[in-house]
Amino acid sequence: MTAPHHEIRARHTAGTVTVYQAYRPDIGLPAARDGRFPPAWKRDRMTWIKPSFLWMMYRCGWGTKEGQETVLAVEITREGFAWALENAELSHYVRGVHPDRATWQRGLRRSPTRVQWDPERDLHLNPLPYRSLQLGLSGEAARRYADEWLVSVTDVTSLAHEIHGLVRAGDQDAAARLLPAETPLTGLGAPRPVPAGR
Repeated sequence: MTAPHHEIRARHTAGTVTVYQAYRPDIGLPAARDGRFPPAWKRDRMTWIKPSFLWMMYRCGWGTKEGQETVLAVEITREGFAWALENAELSHYVRGVHPDRATWQRGLRRSPTRVQWDPERDLHLNPLPYRSLQLGLSGEAARRYADEWLVSVTDVTSLAHEIHGLVRAGDQDAAARLLPAETPLTGLGAPRPVPAGR
C-alpha cells in the first residue's frame, strides 16, 4: 500500500516524538553524552529536524559527510512537536495554498518554524513517490527545542553505519529489520500541505 503523499511518520510514544539530526563530533558527541546540546550549539541559528531516519541518512550520507559525522536520535515531547507544527509556515510559496506571495512572506517572517516536504527515501536513498516532513526551528522554536522539549539524545551513528554496510552487501532484508519503526502521527496540529504533485 502506498503512503499518502503528505503524511508525518515518526518513531513515537504517547508522550514523545523522535527526530534525527547530524552534527560534527564536537557537538554531537557531547549532546549524546550529556543529553543536552553543548554551548557550541547556537540557539540563534535555524536547526532542521527530520522524523524520517532514511531522509536523515540521505542528508548526511549515512554519517559520512563532513560536519555530519555524528547522527543523533533526539527524543522530544509530543507537546513540543505539536507546538512547532501549529506555529509553522511553509518554507516556500505555493500557489493555491497561500492567497499571494506577500501573504506567505509575512507569515514566514512571523513564524518560528518552517515546514518542508521532501521526497521520502528508500534503503538505497532513492526518492519515493511520497513526501517526508522536515521542520526548521528558529528563534523561540530553537530555544524551546533545546531547553524545554528535549527528553533524550542518543548517538545512532553506529546503527547508521551498520545498516549502510548491510545495504552495500546486498542484504536489504537485514538492513530493513534494523530501521527504526516509523508510523503515522495522529492527533497533532498539521501544517498546511503542499498540493499533490509538488
